[in-house]
Amino acid sequence: MAFQTGLSGLNVAAADLDVIGNNVANAATVGFKGSRAEFADVYAASLSGGGGSQIGLGSRVAAVGQRFTQGNLTATNNPLDLAINGKGFFRVSDSGSIAYTRNGQFHLDSDGYVVTSDGSQLTGYAADATGNIVLSTPVPLQLSSSQLAPSATAKFLADLNLDSREVPPATALFNPIDPTSFTQSTSGSVYDTLGNAHVFTLYFVKTAVAGQWEMRGTVDGTAVANVDLGAGAGNPVTVAFNSSGVMTTAMPVPASLTVAGGAVTPLAFSLDLTGSTQFGSNFGINSLSQDGFTSGRLAGFNVSNDGIIVGNYTNGQTKNLGQVALSSFANPQGLKPIGNNRWEASSDSGLPVTGIPGDGSFGPLQSAAVEESNVDLTAELVRMITAQRVYQANAQTIKTQDAMLQTLVNLR
Repeated sequence: MAFQTGLSGLNVAAADLDVIGNNVANAATVGFKGSRAEFADVYAASLSGGGGSQIGLGSRVAAVGQRFTQGNLTATNNPLDLAINGKGFFRVSDSGSIAYTRNGQFHLDSDGYVVTSDGSQLTGYAADATGNIVLSTPVPLQLSSSQLAPSATAKFLADLNLDSREVPPATALFNPIDPTSFTQSTSGSVYDTLGNAHVFTLYFVKTAVAGQWEMRGTVDGTAVANVDLGAGAGNPVTVAFNSSGVMTTAMPVPASLTVAGGAVTPLAFSLDLTGSTQFGSNFGINSLSQDGFTSGRLAGFNVSNDGIIVGNYTNGQTKNLGQVALSSFANPQGLKPIGNNRWEASSDSGLPVTGIPGDGSFGPLQSAAVEESNVDLTAELVRMITAQRVYQANAQTIKTQDAMLQTLVNLR
């Protein structure tokens, strides 16, 4: 009997050393989760039941459980290196077969898909043509390198102060190339439907009426007749202020510019001077902005904490390209390891719950970082010494039993 008991002890100690050795071997593996061997004692079954004097038959390996504790995060210089700071697994697709991993070392393949080192595709939520994330069934994430189409200006915003101390200009007839015929001017770029930039210039002429100004405009330095600010092409628009310097003219006003180059003409947009004032201080521009832009190429990208991959374009614009999806399980211990730092769902793990990083119980993502193995080398080395001693002690049990049996055989 002692031979069987000692042999079972050797087997479980050897299995424990195997698990410890696997942990030590993967101490530097990104996203690796350490395991531990779990043991149970063994007793003989009896029809009459076991009594208080029943002797056990040794031990066995009951399970090898993985520890899904958080690993340390290490910064890298790859924006597609992703680390989960909390609960969840990356969801990857290998030819349609879904697996789960904590290894966030990703890169782009030749088709623009976000993939692992062996080519499995990271899945998430795709973005539509305007950059809106479509929360539906997760699909392989593909970052398109196509040009960002231009967008024509739809709004031109100007916040400025006109000096209330000004007097009407010396030259009564307005001429954009004669600075004595207007009081102040400012300009900014607007974009047509082909992404061509045009210089839009606003001119302000103080009138003899207190608090009243005439506003005109030109485009690309051409004649005033090419600009309509709502009063007809070439005609001025009156901008009025009350005695407190607050603008009383309703905004916005419609603007229309005749442009060349093959784009849609006239270029129509709203001109809004809301917030502008007439105080007794020098003319100044508080802000000047518009919402159009030219075409651009993808220059880089970054990943936010909620998993949204944002593309940065050469025209200074940004656009959402997709969003990483995470999955969680009611019982992560029930996941089936399949190698390459991956697991598959099983009946023990339960069905996956998929969602957005940082939402609910899912941990946020950290870009340009990876999660290290959660193996504690010091603890594993101590466990190794313990398992070695257990092995030696069970070997001694067999040796002692052998000596006792030899004594019996030698009786005369």
